[in-house]
Amino acid sequence: MSDNLAQLSQAGVSIWLDDLSRERLNSGNLAELIRDRHVTGVTTNPTIFANALADGESYDAQVRELAARGADVHAAVRELTTTDVRNAADLFRDIYTRTNGVDGRVSIEVDPRLARDADKTAAEAQDLWKTVDRPNILVKIPATEEGLPAITKTLAEGISVNVTLIFSVERYRAVIEAYFAGLEQAKANGHDLATIESVASFFVSRVDSEIDKRLDAIGTDEAKALRGEAAIANARLAYAAYEELFATDRWQALAAAGARPQRPLWASTGVKDPSYSDTRYVDQLVVAGTVNTMPEKTLLAAADHAKVEGDKVTGTGAQAQEVFDKLAAVGIDIPDVFRTLEDEGVEKFDKSWAELLETVTGQLEKAKG
Repeated sequence: MSDNLAQLSQAGVSIWLDDLSRERLNSGNLAELIRDRHVTGVTTNPTIFANALADGESYDAQVRELAARGADVHAAVRELTTTDVRNAADLFRDIYTRTNGVDGRVSIEVDPRLARDADKTAAEAQDLWKTVDRPNILVKIPATEEGLPAITKTLAEGISVNVTLIFSVERYRAVIEAYFAGLEQAKANGHDLATIESVASFFVSRVDSEIDKRLDAIGTDEAKALRGEAAIANARLAYAAYEELFATDRWQALAAAGARPQRPLWASTGVKDPSYSDTRYVDQLVVAGTVNTMPEKTLLAAADHAKVEGDKVTGTGAQAQEVFDKLAAVGIDIPDVFRTLEDEGVEKFDKSWAELLETVTGQLEKAKG
């Protein structure tokens, strides 16, 4: 069953699980995925934690202890989530050591309500880094326009960052610029650049979902023929930008000082449209030096029937650009698509965070009797 995942790993793609819960940790499920499914990291987000705390009884003992201490809901959420991340980081510590800090990473996101406030985002990132207190975590910061300076400021403190909610290649270029600036400041601040790791999470399936909806509304044969083409083309254009910017003299100077490339990470790889192959955002985005973070359903589908046929990304930039030229020609407002997706992404995580607070509030009240 794992042969396809082994091939994916051998092709240079790091396989991360897009999920975490106390139940996964306590049951040994996560350890099993590490052992049998080539999983070398974990990503989390507010929705994942909201679901975990709403569904599981594994948190009850810690909730009772927090209630007895009189912890408020914000302190309780912080302790519950950082405990899971800390324990997962310990589970991945051997992989972190074996890969010299490249893999074995666990991501935790800043409070999404801060996505439009750079200073508060940077302060929250530093607090999370200190609270979890493990070298193999990544602090997730959204790539909103306001988040870009927070990314630079956080990296400048020697903190490893997972930049999330990237949809457009234009924003991705700004993220890479923020990464370079952060490393330059980190070096000036005396940090060892070799200890700083970063990934740039480029969202995939949501691009198809939004553009397909607009193509259906246009309704012409030319429009319908482009369904399902946008997301993979967008990711391939992002990789072309990565190759371009990580070949510059500016990057070479940072690399000479010990810096590592900020790897592209393919996120939102669960397929939303059942008419598409459920592994298309895995096997069509194979390229060395990247990460693919998958929900368990996608991970198991990939293990069963992904077609890993070598590099599907390098050298595809021109072809990918043709797809976007055609999308524009049939009437798709590309900038509006990306604005919509970013706004919806921030709003979705805001809603999940509110649900998380509501769930934990109820659990604390129940524990107090």
